[in-house]
Amino acid sequence: MKIDIAKSAGFCFGVKRAVDTVYKESSKKNVYTFGPIIHNDEVVADLERQGVHVINDSKEFKSLSEGTIIIRSHGVSKAIYEEILNAGLDLVDATCPFVRKIHKIVERESGDGRVIIIIGNNHHPEVEGIMGWCQTHPIVIENREQAEGVELDADAKISIVSQTTFNYNKFQDLVEIISEKGYDINVFNTICNATEERQTETRELAKKSDAMIVIGGRHSSNTQKLFEISKKECSNTFYIQTKNDLNMEDFSNIGMLGITAGASTPNNIIKEVHESMAEMSFDQMLEESFKTIRNGEVVQGTIIDVKEDEIILNIGYKADGIISRNEYSNDQNLDLTTVAKVGDEMEAKVLNVNDGEGQVLLTYKRLKAEKGNKRLEEAFNNHEVLKAPVAKVLDGGLSVVVEDTRVFIPASLVSDTYEKNLKKYDGQEIEFVITEFNPRKRRIIGDRKQLLVAEKKAKQEALFERIEAGMTVEGTVKNVTDFGAFIDLGGADGLLHISEMSWGRVENPKKVFTVGEKLNVLIKDIQGEKIALSLKFPETNPWLHADEKYAVGNEVTGKVARMTDFGAFVELEPGVDALLHVSQIAKEHIEKPSDVLKVGQEVTAKVVDFKKDDRKISLSIKALDNE
Repeated sequence: MKIDIAKSAGFCFGVKRAVDTVYKESSKKNVYTFGPIIHNDEVVADLERQGVHVINDSKEFKSLSEGTIIIRSHGVSKAIYEEILNAGLDLVDATCPFVRKIHKIVERESGDGRVIIIIGNNHHPEVEGIMGWCQTHPIVIENREQAEGVELDADAKISIVSQTTFNYNKFQDLVEIISEKGYDINVFNTICNATEERQTETRELAKKSDAMIVIGGRHSSNTQKLFEISKKECSNTFYIQTKNDLNMEDFSNIGMLGITAGASTPNNIIKEVHESMAEMSFDQMLEESFKTIRNGEVVQGTIIDVKEDEIILNIGYKADGIISRNEYSNDQNLDLTTVAKVGDEMEAKVLNVNDGEGQVLLTYKRLKAEKGNKRLEEAFNNHEVLKAPVAKVLDGGLSVVVEDTRVFIPASLVSDTYEKNLKKYDGQEIEFVITEFNPRKRRIIGDRKQLLVAEKKAKQEALFERIEAGMTVEGTVKNVTDFGAFIDLGGADGLLHISEMSWGRVENPKKVFTVGEKLNVLIKDIQGEKIALSLKFPETNPWLHADEKYAVGNEVTGKVARMTDFGAFVELEPGVDALLHVSQIAKEHIEKPSDVLKVGQEVTAKVVDFKKDDRKISLSIKALDNE
């Protein structure tokens, strides 16, 4: 039997600090811990023998006239902390620094009026202590149902913290459920790094073990979570407190045994369990020594011969290993001599220790698929962003390959806008996340859309934080319509309406602007996510100095822009039109302007009236003739 002990098993930093503190104080008289220093009966019993007693509520220490009270690693509420000080007793604070950090966070955040949500077990002493530092009434949740049941005012502001020993993946799931409700949320990942490391290592150790032993106190929350994680990966998992709980019959015919322990488990207990398992019968050990390799094991070998349809490996066993073409690749026409050569080192997985002819059948293809699946599973669990080239464009989406494992990205998840032709992505390297992972059904789904949506939202938020009405910004023409142009401002689009394109008249925006053109535009107004733009900059307003240029008596020249029965409107410059009344066109009587004038015709006339406030100018050709 091979035994592997998790490197992270045993006391964490906070627990070791607390236990060392109590043993150091044990030489004094009248030493007490407020609650068991850790959730381990063996340690608590040993401290009791050293003269350190446990008190469980404030009534007990209020009756003491002298002594030392040690606050355990789980911490206590602010009220208890102050009661100990006011009782005149010596206080030694052994609260774990990571827990103390949470106390400060909830005290600060609740002081700002935010609702505190604690993810954890509300009966756990650590959570009870955290609740006692909140200045507003906290909410404690530990499962999906409770998270879905959180209902607050729409404008509520929330701060989320976690019990230090909570399961990290479960914490993320619950935070996501609450986030979807649309509240203003601050999230603090207060799960202890040592806890995350311990849980991750337990998960990986359980995956490769035939049996697992999890050591810790029955009331230890973090040990219970290790047991749950291990049980999920290895059904043959046993929860014990000491070596006395072991039943050796449970471990017969075990090839690989993993051992881990909770943060409150002393090293001497872990050592005793390890030694007990290592002392299994000599007959079993002798039998195990002959099991050099077994089906499903990954072996390392050196290529000693290569043929078109098989590779022969020296794997350090009494027989050589054989990899057939079928077990190397899905390509039935692949010549193996083109991909492998004698002397190369390679890994493979044992399919059959004996194929009936004394040879070991190996597979390279399945091992690569398992590694690829494992890589994708980790990415799925961690919401990791992956990057890979598009291997094939399909009718319904894209196929990408990550470590020889295919991921399908449906057309609806390729982009945040409708993509009519996906061929442009062929061979292109793209980023995506795994949103569905089910290798048994060969269903591994990727999503690029949510990354683009998140990126666009971030850019939009950044843009709206820095812009305001009256600012001039650079943008790119994205689309031109009959009524205006949409300008990409780098995070959101603004509308440049036809009426805001010039101080003068614009008949057809498509003749003025081209897609991709860079423009400096004025932000006229912002309403929610709608941005109104303009090219009518105040400093270029032609009416600013119109009173000088078009003063009464000045002779001016312009072009006929349009005509009515009562007169013609003459454009003196873009944005400045003047009325040439039919009676002022000539000395002789004219029925209508179109009898003597044409649109676009240049005319010279005298200004006979100017009203700047009304932006009205009256012209007369007749007045020139009277001079």
